[in-house]
Amino acid sequence: MCAKKITKVERDVPTTGHDWDGIQELDNPMPRWWVWVFYACIVWGIGYTIAYPAWPLLTRATQGVIGNNERANVAAEIADWNARNAGNREKLVATDLNAIGDDPQLAAFAENAGAAVFRTNCVQCHGAGAAGIQSLGYPNLLDDDWLWGGSMEAIHQTVSHGIRNTTDPDARYSQMPAFGKDQLLEKPQIAEVVEYVLQLSGQEHDAVLALAGATVFADNCSSCHAGTGKGDREQGAPDLTDAVWLYGGSREAITYSVNNARFGVMPDWAGRLSEADIRAVSWYVHSLGGGE
Repeated sequence: MCAKKITKVERDVPTTGHDWDGIQELDNPMPRWWVWVFYACIVWGIGYTIAYPAWPLLTRATQGVIGNNERANVAAEIADWNARNAGNREKLVATDLNAIGDDPQLAAFAENAGAAVFRTNCVQCHGAGAAGIQSLGYPNLLDDDWLWGGSMEAIHQTVSHGIRNTTDPDARYSQMPAFGKDQLLEKPQIAEVVEYVLQLSGQEHDAVLALAGATVFADNCSSCHAGTGKGDREQGAPDLTDAVWLYGGSREAITYSVNNARFGVMPDWAGRLSEADIRAVSWYVHSLGGGE
C-alpha cells in the first residue's frame, strides 16, 4: 500500500478531526472573496426585508419602508387600462349587439376584451378552446347546436342571467323529470323510449322496442322535445335528432338521462361582470364559429 506524502502546506492546515483509514480531512478556510460575498448577501437580505413586503403576519405581511405593494400596482395598471379604454367600453355598451361587427375597430376591441374575460371566467367549464366537457355536461360553444339559442341576444341573456341558478330571478330555467328515479315510467318503458331516441338520432337501435317507444315518447317527452324530437329552445329542450349531445348519446348515457334527468347550472354574470365585459364575451363566444 502506497503512503501519500504530506506536503508542508498540508501539514500547516488543521484538520476537522475526521479520519478514514488514515485519510484525514483538512479544514481549509473558505476563500476571502467568497466569505465577503456571503456576508454581503446577508446584509442585502436584511435590507430587502426591511424595504419591501416580506414577513407574513396573521392578517397581512409587513409592508416595507418604501411602501411597495404589488396588489396596488396591479390595481393601478387595471385602472389605467380601463381609463385608456373607457371610450371603447362606453361605445360597446351603447352599440346594438348586432351592429358591433359594423365597426372593425370596436369589433377588434370586443374580440380581445372578450377573450380575456373568457380566459378568466369561462375556461374552467367550457375549456380553453371552448369545446366544453361532455362527460360533465359543459356545452361545446363551437358548434351550431344551442339549447337556448346562439344569436347575439340569446348569448347575451344567457351570460347575463345564467341557467338554473338560485341567485338570478331571470335565469333560464328548465327541468327534465327523472322518469326512473321518480317512478314515472317503468323499466321496460324506459328501455323502449331509449331505443326510440336512438332511432331519432340515426343510431343503431332495436326496431321492435323503438316502435313501442314512439308511444312512450309521444305521451311523456313530446311536450318539451316536440313530436319530431327537434326540441324547443324556449324551454331549453335539446334536439334529439342530431349527433350533438350535451351528456353523450350512447345507449348508456341516454338511459341515465331518462332515469335520473340532468340539471346543469350556470352562474349569472350580471352582478360579477360589467355590461361592457358581458357584451365583449358574448361577442367573443359568438365569433368562435358556433354563433348564429
